[in-house]
Amino acid sequence: MNTKGFLLLVLALFLITALSACVPALLDRAEDKELNEEQRAEKPKKEVSVPASQLPPIDAKRIIEERAMETLKIIKERDFAGLAERVHPSGVRFSPYSYVDVSETGDLVFTPEQVAVFDEDNTKYTWGYYDGTGDPIELTPREYFDKFVYTADFINAENVSYNETLGVGNTLENQFEVYPNAIIVEYHFSGFDPQYGGLDWESLRLAFEELEGSWYLVGVIHNQWTI
Repeated sequence: MNTKGFLLLVLALFLITALSACVPALLDRAEDKELNEEQRAEKPKKEVSVPASQLPPIDAKRIIEERAMETLKIIKERDFAGLAERVHPSGVRFSPYSYVDVSETGDLVFTPEQVAVFDEDNTKYTWGYYDGTGDPIELTPREYFDKFVYTADFINAENVSYNETLGVGNTLENQFEVYPNAIIVEYHFSGFDPQYGGLDWESLRLAFEELEGSWYLVGVIHNQWTI
């Protein structure tokens, strides 16, 4: 073999050795790039995994608007059997004012089975205490709905909010602390009689929590100006 041929052979062997070393490295980088792309794809999913009460209003509305309106219509019609089907299996809490009292002697919680027979239940429960007088709110379920649930035409509310507070009085607001995993819808009227300068405003808030893909009613909060 002449000198030229020998040099070509050596060069060929060098190129083969160099390529065999580079290919695994290139493959490893390709795998790393693919992994990083997967990790980047997962990152937004983790970032949007927030409690339901912290969802932006636009997202909360998209999720719950239809369900909430269906529930509100049932409430207006006093269809307690239909309402029971939308109550969370653990029950629904009724708050006569904006402060949600979760103490042992606080706001009443009823199971779906109890809600289903509200129309036939003539028991006068103590639902809380009247603002201003401190007298006990002793009403049957139907009476309570008349005085502390559907007290205005909330189906045609002046304003509706999702995970935002509209009506605020002197009572402490703690709905989002009590229901961190709920989307809360508020139906609000800013007032009815001009002579009161807006002090006769009223709101109804419905809190919904998700369970196995469905949204159930966990809280009914009535709100109005308090002393």
